[in-house]
Amino acid sequence: MDENAAPVSVEPVPEPPYVYHYYLRPRPKVVVKRDLLPSLGVLLTTFAFGLPAAYVWSWLAPAQLKIVSPQDGKFYPVGVESYHRLDALMVFVLIGLGAGAVTGIAVWLLRQRRGPVVMLAMTAGSFAAAWFAQWLGGSLAAARYPMPPTVNPNDTVLVAPVFETWWGILAWPLAAALAYGCCTAWNGLDDLGRRLG
Repeated sequence: MDENAAPVSVEPVPEPPYVYHYYLRPRPKVVVKRDLLPSLGVLLTTFAFGLPAAYVWSWLAPAQLKIVSPQDGKFYPVGVESYHRLDALMVFVLIGLGAGAVTGIAVWLLRQRRGPVVMLAMTAGSFAAAWFAQWLGGSLAAARYPMPPTVNPNDTVLVAPVFETWWGILAWPLAAALAYGCCTAWNGLDDLGRRLG
């Protein structure tokens, strides 16, 4: 490099002006009127699934083996057969939890109907379906394990499972609302993706 050469001046490169454009999308509002009829369809469809749930429970719930007391003629469970009282309830709760999870995810897949109106209809339909399954399941179980026409003291009979509490019907709507709420939290869009459907 020549030491006597004139120094070369380097001009700084100007930085381009950066302009930021913000597009504020209006926050979507809850659609009520347009979702009322689909919500009714969701409610009735969910309610209809109480019938297969009742049949599955009456098929899976265990009966209790009881003996007829010679003193008072009442039925008393043999050995640990009294545990089947809890077994019958837990089978119903597990059916409700599974049906609720499937219900919540299936309703979430109705992309253009996502929102609180459909979620409330789904929860109400799940509660009604669970109540119907409990009511019908008891009748189906009684028909599956009929009592003999005559019972004598010390006879052992299979007694149909019965519901001794109504708390089991809460499993279906709670699981459905939880599944739908988890899908909503995972989505993260203001309109839950309705415009993309």
